[in-house]
Formats: sequence, structure tokens, C-alpha cells
Amino acid sequence: MSLITHPHARELTKSVRATVLVFKDPRSQELLSRIERLAPSEANTLIIGETGTGKELVARHIHQLSRRGREPFVAVNCGAFAETLVESELFGHEKGAFTGATNSKAGWFEAANGGTLFLDEIGDLPLNMQVKLLRVLQEREVVRLGSRTPIPINVRLVAATNVNLADAVVAGHFREDLFYRLHVATIRLPPLRERPGDILPLAEFFLEEHCQRLGYSRASLSLESERKLLSHSWPGNIRELENAIHHALLVCRQQVVQPADLHLVDMRSVGIRQEEHSQPLRLASEPPNLEAALTALFEQNIPDLYEHIEETVFRTAYRFCHGNQLQTGRLLNISRNIVRARLEKIGELKRTDGVAL
Repeated sequence: MSLITHPHARELTKSVRATVLVFKDPRSQELLSRIERLAPSEANTLIIGETGTGKELVARHIHQLSRRGREPFVAVNCGAFAETLVESELFGHEKGAFTGATNSKAGWFEAANGGTLFLDEIGDLPLNMQVKLLRVLQEREVVRLGSRTPIPINVRLVAATNVNLADAVVAGHFREDLFYRLHVATIRLPPLRERPGDILPLAEFFLEEHCQRLGYSRASLSLESERKLLSHSWPGNIRELENAIHHALLVCRQQVVQPADLHLVDMRSVGIRQEEHSQPLRLASEPPNLEAALTALFEQNIPDLYEHIEETVFRTAYRFCHGNQLQTGRLLNISRNIVRARLEKIGELKRTDGVAL
């Protein structure tokens, strides 16, 4: 069994990303073999997988196995920057380029020069930045904001996404030419539910890791707990598994984790939650019958019906995700920038500004 761990795992206790990968399940072993074949090349690489499946870990492993392994590895989340700061963060800026630019600053491409730049959630990159990224990949040089002097770079790009970029291209949210530039070497990272052979080895790893962190003596899983872990669908993937084990260790007795200690919640079976005071559009049937609900609305002859429905979808999704724009984008399979623009248009961000992310 092969194992990959994040070098800063203990600093990521509140992150949604995975901190360890094991390769015991046959699908995982096949994945590892593909990674090892692609890593030595200089090809741009696109990693596709759900949140918490270990995309950054795969990117780091690709870097370590390449000839750039001793050079910098720089990880950047494209959804973490305000749209007005993306260009400066990626490509750098000169002193005086904009208000507040009191010093010149190198961007992430320059920081990764000679090594690997990992762009996570690349589907959240604004379209105008996608054009500039494509130019950088073609010309192998960056131009800082406020400058006209190109700076040569030697960077291997590894990008990751949890959305289907091909669908995003069709929808007009992602540039087709950039998609093909990134799609040279593709790695599809299966969700944890599709590689069940990794579940118990991961659980054992997290048991040992968190026992050490908490200063506990060695704990174990009951047979019933193992069955529960194997039957769960793991919508949050590896990170959800780690959190479940951490919680179980805090509440279990006699250092034996029982099924009730795991506190697993399968969000996929819960369905769409609705707050009575915040839903102008109600789908009352069980299971939800969208066609019937729309037909009922059509019969009411509501003005601006399309706007009404679209606004309801965005508002409901945003509140379902507890005011998290990034999660709302993932739920609707669109970019965070589109979510932000629509929420600003309907006034939702102003009313929930305290929780908007």
C-alpha cells in the first residue's frame, strides 16, 4: 500500500482539502500508475475530482516525481481571490500600478519559476484572466500589472477543478482554447465511494494520527463501525472521513469507536432544505416534482417569471450552502464569479454580508 501525506497536514485542520492519500483499492493503484507515468513529462496537467479527494496531494506528487522536484511547488486557489486582485496575484504588479501598490511584487508565476504552479479550482478564474493565462502558457512569459516588460518564466502548470470544464465551455463560462491547452494530460481522481478499498486504511491512519495529536492511547474500530464506514457514501470524501474519525475519538469510550460515535450525515439523502420565511418558490411534493411546480406557476401568470425562478434558485442555493459563495457555485456547477454577480444583482449579498464567503 502506497501513502502520500500533505507536508503541512496539521496546519489544515479547518480546511476542506484532503491531507492524505492511500493507494490500496485497485482503482487507486491504477491511478497511482497513471500519475507515475505522467509525472516525468513537462505536459500541463488537469486534475479532475470532487472536493476533498486529494487533488493538491496528487499535484504535489506529480511535482516530486518530476525533474522539477527540488524546485518550488506553489499552490494557489483561484476561487480565493477577489476578481480585482487576480491579475496582480498571478502575474505580479509594479509600484504605483494601482491604489495601494506601494511596492513592486512578484506574482505566483514568478514565485514558481523553475518549478510547478498548482492552480486549484481553475474553473473559478474570470474569463478575462483566462485570456491572460492562455497567453502566459503560450508565450512562456508574464507581464506585471503596470509594466510593459515581459519576464520569461519556466513553470509547469498543474490545474485542478471539481466541475466539468467541458460543460463550462459549452455554457460559455470557460474558454475552449484554454481548456485544450490544459487538457494535455488529464487525471480523474475518483471519489472515495468509488474506491472502497481505501476507506479502512485511511480510517486506521486517521485513528493513529489523531490519537497522537490528542495524546490518547491507541484506539480501534469495532466491526460494526467498519461496516458503517464502508456503507457510507462519503460526499465530503477523505476530509469528511478524517473529521468523522476525529469526532469519534473525542466521544468514544474505552478507546473503541462504535457506530454511534461516528456521527455520519449523508447530505446526498437529505434533499434540498428550505426555510419557510425565505422561499418565494415552494416545491411541496415529495419527492420534489419540479415540472408540476413550474406548471402551477405558469397557470398563475406571474410577471417576469423567468427572473423570479432564477432568483429563487440562486437565493435558495446560497442559503442552503449557509452563505458560502464557493459552495454555492459547486452546488450549481457554475463559477463563483457568476454566483457573486447574480447575488449582488438580487441584493442577497448585502443582506447576508456577515456570512458571505
